[in-house]
Amino acid sequence: MKVLTSRQFNQDVSAAKRLSRDEPVFVTDRGRPTHVLMSIESFRAMSGRRESIVDLLGLSDAVPVEAPTHDRWDC
Repeated sequence: MKVLTSRQFNQDVSAAKRLSRDEPVFVTDRGRPTHVLMSIESFRAMSGRRESIVDLLGLSDAVPVEAPTHDRWDC
């Protein structure tokens, strides 16, 4: 189990995300655990949820598709 202070977490979020790929990362505030960061795969395994079409459609790295600029009946 990895533990980061809130300050460490805020200073390097990318490092916290890398650490959470292998195991949950506990974030503390004034020495007390307040949050847990884990990979989505770990969360789904723990909660029993599977990826849904809604999850896939909400991906932020999805490539936007532009609608055609002409009406298909105007040929």
